[in-house]
Amino acid sequence: MMSYSLRVTLLILVLLLISTNSFSRRFSNDKYTTKYDVYFRKYSKRYFAGSIDWQWFKAQATTESNLNNEAKSWVNAKGVMQVMPATFRSLKSKVTDLGDITDPKWNIAAGIYYDRKMWNYWKAERPFDDKLSFMFASYNAGAGTILRAQKVCVKHNLNENLWNSVRQVSPKVRKWHDKETLRYIDKIFLFKGEMK
Repeated sequence: MMSYSLRVTLLILVLLLISTNSFSRRFSNDKYTTKYDVYFRKYSKRYFAGSIDWQWFKAQATTESNLNNEAKSWVNAKGVMQVMPATFRSLKSKVTDLGDITDPKWNIAAGIYYDRKMWNYWKAERPFDDKLSFMFASYNAGAGTILRAQKVCVKHNLNENLWNSVRQVSPKVRKWHDKETLRYIDKIFLFKGEMK
């Protein structure tokens, strides 16, 4: 039979373990708040017909703003998806039901719609992860920048349709803050992996 002090010690250890687990669970999940999941699901289904897991867009938004709708960048990108006001206005002329850029619902809708435009832009045959990387890189740096990178790939006899080729030549591409874009892509893949 266990002594009273041993039972008390075990009880304290169990309570500490429970409180530590709930504490760490609470804070680790804060990074991936679920409060916008309904919009990520809805608009990824609308614009990608379920062909891409909605968590990719949540990982992108985590990279963009840490899922903070109040976020505003030094270049005036706004909201969860860090959409530029000029881009939002342009998208709004095509997607007439978009509301206000500061509303997380419409910010996420616009960001995912823009992702779809970039997804469709890269038509060449390439592996899925590479196509995702081209899409996200275009969102971050602009499709023109990635086109310039492809031209550098061709000059160096690399397959311009593979992301690793673009990554390899990135320091040689003029007018590109390549390290920022490469970190951006890496973070999206990291965050998506953590969400599984």
